[in-house]
Amino acid sequence: MLYLVGLGLGDAKDITVKGLEAVRRCGRVYLEAYTSLLTVGKDALEEFYGKELILADREMVEQEADNSILKEADVCDVAFLVVGDPFGATTHSDLVLRAVKLGIPYKVIHNASIMNAVGCCGLQLYNFGETVSIVFWTDTWKPESFFDKIEKNRRNGMHTLCLLDIKVKEQSLENLMKGRKIYEPPRYMSVNQAAEQLLAIIQNRRLQGAEPEITENTICVGLARVGAPDQKIASGPLSQMSTVELGGPLHSLIVTGTMHPLELEMLKLFSVDSSSFENNVFQRTT
Repeated sequence: MLYLVGLGLGDAKDITVKGLEAVRRCGRVYLEAYTSLLTVGKDALEEFYGKELILADREMVEQEADNSILKEADVCDVAFLVVGDPFGATTHSDLVLRAVKLGIPYKVIHNASIMNAVGCCGLQLYNFGETVSIVFWTDTWKPESFFDKIEKNRRNGMHTLCLLDIKVKEQSLENLMKGRKIYEPPRYMSVNQAAEQLLAIIQNRRLQGAEPEITENTICVGLARVGAPDQKIASGPLSQMSTVELGGPLHSLIVTGTMHPLELEMLKLFSVDSSSFENNVFQRTT
C-alpha cells in the first residue's frame, strides 16, 4: 500500500492521528522536499514520528519513483509525506497514476493546505478565482502570463492566491549543461520580491499604452508561515507589499478582487496603514 500523507503547515504535530498511525506502520517513509517546507527540520519529524525519513527530491519523485518510492509497495507499506495536503501539487497526482499502473493500491490522508488556510486573513474562500504561481525572474526570462490571470480574476471580482517560487536543489545553467551535480543554495520568494515583479509588469503595460486592472493602489495581502506560531499577515496597497517586513519563508500573496464589507473589516485588522482602505472602491454590499 502507498500512503500519501499530508503533514499540514506548521510543525511535526500538525500531522493527523490517522496520518501518524499510517507512518508508524510503514516500512519506508519518504519526505517530499521540494514543493514546500515546514517550520521544523527532518530531525524533529523523525523524533516525533519515531521513524527514519528518506528525503525525496524532485528527481526521485518525477523520474525515479518506480525504482525507489514505489519499489515493492505492492507487498509492503510505504508512506510519502507531503507538506500541506498531498494533492497540492500535480507531481503527486503523477505518483498516484504510476502506482495504479503498477497495480499498487494507495490511500490519501488529507491535511490543511495553503489553499484553504489563506482564509485566516478574512477573505472568503469561495470568492477566490484561479490560483497562480509567481516565479523568480532572471536577466533573460521575465514571464508575465500570471499577471493576465490575476487581471482576469479581478475583472470577475475574484481574489487571486499567488503561490511564490521555491528553488530547492536547483542547478545553474552552466552546471546543468556540463552535467555537474552541483546545486544552488535554496531560495524562497518573499512577498516583497513578488510585489516588485508585479509593479514592474504594471509599468511595462503602461509603457505599452495599457492601463492594467491592477495598480499600485490595489489592496493585497501578504502572508508568511501560515499555520506556524509566528504566522504573520499584512494587508495594504501593492506598493506597500514591496517593503513590508514579514520575516522568513514561506510567503504567499493575495491580490484582492471585489470585497464584501466584512472582508474589508477583517483585512483592516492586519493593515499596514488603515487609511489605505478608506478609498477602496472594489467592494460589494451583498
